Amino acid sequence: MATNNKKIEVERIVIKFAGDSGDGMQLSGTQFSDVAAILGNDLATFPDFPSEIRAPQGTIAGVSGFQVHIGHADINTSGDMADVLVALNPAALEYNLKHVKPGGTIVLDSDSFNAKAFKKAKLTTNRLEDGSLDGFIVVEAPVTTQCRLTLKETGLDSKTIDKTRNQFITGLLAYMFNRDIKLSEDFITSKFAKKPSIADANIKILRAGYNFADTIEVLSTTYIVLPNENKSGKYRNIMGNTATAWGLMAAAEKSGLNFFLGSYPITPATEILAELSKHKSLNIKTFQAEDEIAGINSAIGAAYAGNLAVTTTSGPGLSLKSEALGLACITELPLVIVNVMRGGPSTGLPTKTEQTDLLQSLWGRNGEAPIPVIAASSPADCFDYAYAATKMAVEHMTPVILHTDSYLGNGSGLWKIPNMDDMPSITPKIAKANADYLPFERDENFVRTWAWPGTEGNEHRVGGLEKLDGKGSVSHDPENHALMTTLRAAKIDKIADSYPAQHVYGDQEGDLLIVGWGSSHGVLYDAFSEVKENSDAKIGFTNFNYIFPLPNDTADIFKKYKRILVCELNSGQFANHLRYSLPEFDYEKYNKIEAQPFMVSELKDKFNEILEAK
Repeated sequence: MATNNKKIEVERIVIKFAGDSGDGMQLSGTQFSDVAAILGNDLATFPDFPSEIRAPQGTIAGVSGFQVHIGHADINTSGDMADVLVALNPAALEYNLKHVKPGGTIVLDSDSFNAKAFKKAKLTTNRLEDGSLDGFIVVEAPVTTQCRLTLKETGLDSKTIDKTRNQFITGLLAYMFNRDIKLSEDFITSKFAKKPSIADANIKILRAGYNFADTIEVLSTTYIVLPNENKSGKYRNIMGNTATAWGLMAAAEKSGLNFFLGSYPITPATEILAELSKHKSLNIKTFQAEDEIAGINSAIGAAYAGNLAVTTTSGPGLSLKSEALGLACITELPLVIVNVMRGGPSTGLPTKTEQTDLLQSLWGRNGEAPIPVIAASSPADCFDYAYAATKMAVEHMTPVILHTDSYLGNGSGLWKIPNMDDMPSITPKIAKANADYLPFERDENFVRTWAWPGTEGNEHRVGGLEKLDGKGSVSHDPENHALMTTLRAAKIDKIADSYPAQHVYGDQEGDLLIVGWGSSHGVLYDAFSEVKENSDAKIGFTNFNYIFPLPNDTADIFKKYKRILVCELNSGQFANHLRYSLPEFDYEKYNKIEAQPFMVSELKDKFNEILEAK
């Protein structure tokens, strides 16, 4: 570790890696966050990259970024403004400069600041010379030159050598934050285990970046972020899509059911399919279907055959699955639909994040087809809500829609590894052989029994045509249809009885209740906490994970506040759902539709504006 510099302890810090799509900024961000997790820091990350497979190099539209927020304190968001910006070309600097804190540090590859790069980025001025970086700590590192000199004798071609630039930056940051460089070396060795020559080259560049940082006066002050001591137990850094996959696998183990995933690849949900396909040894079956409709229909077939069935998708795919969702609803088969939301409509913004599929999931089917809808709030609790969605589907014999989004699915955070013995039980309602089985006979919760094909004495029929109450034969009787519609709805409403109490942070009654749902939890909580700390007003905050049916205590909570502000990354879908469900209350809205998450600063401004106007 370096010893010839001044070390300053900081509670938290935000680093933004930015460059072209092929510059390895996502890898460097993941590498930095993994090391932070090993060292005990709390963290949250936010990948932000273009949707094109090969975005135009050097252009502002082609900038790929990865933001990491690490801390000694609890971390709930990926951060607002960056303390440190890494910009490997002029476009990356131009795109991100407004998001750097005054006095922050900017690390540049000075070799890339040339006339050709300025032309690609359509810039008419050189930020290094026009005074716009005054007030920042600027580290101009000849990264490309240093990489080529370091690897000159290796025989690698220049294109391969230039791809190591991200490791030069990683080495420089290891020095800047007093990180043990051996941890980054281990990451590289594992990442390129099948390509030892590439691993060796990247390690050489990593060390070169570390040593370079030790020689420049501008980095005479370095920083230390101590471990977070608020978290006890065994943790790991996990991406939301991985956590979702593992939550589904845990539910399969706990329920004793065979697992089947039928899905079609779609950004940003594909990684769930990819992760599950790695675990055949755990009796995980995955089927990559030819389209979205085949994916969900194969899963419905698997559910009919007695499997724990799942399909995964994003907004456009959820639209395509809507007819089959009605089939899953009327057959009352357990099915989990994971929807990783992205910007829309249509193809929209495949790699960006929004909460814009809520009304589609609530009402996007023909006929009366109520389906429970729940949402995760962080990359780590994607595990918990995937597990909860499965338990709900199996124990209540219904399809369940689980919402995550691009921000959660591609982002990461610390996840406490659970003990399977402590996970809630999952008890399928399976019919016994020769038990005078009736397919639509129901228990006190209106739940029918699940009879698997081949079970002796339990021959039955389910399908898309309306069935006779109890017996299950096809029925066109109007009164029977009304009864079955009522029973299916009553079964879903009854699920709310199994929810935990809706939690309210802060004052339990008062001037303002801030309401969010799903992935906005962390940023809303931080903004609420900072405003409450500096205000005499009585403020509460609650975030909904159980969207439909709403928790039974929702109205009791709402009536205790003078004003209710609903914040969401859409034009007001959850607010409209609340108006429909609980019309006796007035709902104010604060919305953002920029395919980017909320910032703490903008939320604080809105909360203070409301409180000052009271």
